Amino acid sequence: MRTPLIPQTDVRRAADRFTTEIGWLDSKHSFSFGHHHDAANTHHGLLLVNNDDVVRPGFGFDTHPHRDMEIVTWVLQGSLVHQDSEGHNGVIYPGLAQRMSAGTGILHSEKNDSWRLAGDVHDEPVHFVQMWVVPDEAGITPGYEQLEIDAELLGGGLVPVASGMDKHGGAAAIRIKNRYAALYAARLQPGQHVELPEAPFVHLFVPRGTVELEGAGRLETGDAVRFTATGGQRVTAAEPAEILVWEMHATLA
Repeated sequence: MRTPLIPQTDVRRAADRFTTEIGWLDSKHSFSFGHHHDAANTHHGLLLVNNDDVVRPGFGFDTHPHRDMEIVTWVLQGSLVHQDSEGHNGVIYPGLAQRMSAGTGILHSEKNDSWRLAGDVHDEPVHFVQMWVVPDEAGITPGYEQLEIDAELLGGGLVPVASGMDKHGGAAAIRIKNRYAALYAARLQPGQHVELPEAPFVHLFVPRGTVELEGAGRLETGDAVRFTATGGQRVTAAEPAEILVWEMHATLA
């Protein structure tokens, strides 16, 4: 018999995240990542990685491998160029959802080439959040998908960004290979609010702006909240803000 989940609202502040700074990269890690390891902070629900990255123009991640992971990238500022060993090429920018299924193995690179794509030289960094969830099964065929959802975000509500859940059907922008997980985004103007989904595991991240979380108070840029066995709280923007929300109906063993 499974042990019943205890309702929890666990606020994680931006300043408490792991940090990687290497000149061209400023990366903040919500969970253990790379050489940053904390056995008590490896995941929440099905979410293993929530990296908040800023990359200088002309730099980026050279070709590197991934395997058996669903990787969703969400850009807040600038543009990110993706290339992979399956022949996919794309430019990810604000309002464009992107998913890469690593499956049996894939090589890819991610670069801030906005200066070159724009046709002249400028120094706009690219700011993006990259999130990893495990797939339902290992060894699937690698894949890639991206879709523009900027128009849907204008409504101010929670917009499905990526989902493997049956309830979304064709409503989700992109499909991930996990039937227990879904990612939402919302762009909120001051006073606008959304209600969080109810699920065994929910992860709220504020990549930009300031919001008020019902029952927990103010959340600033970079703050996150891990909910267990709870949901339905109201999130209200105190200033222009963007939020990312994972709804998860399973967890890692």
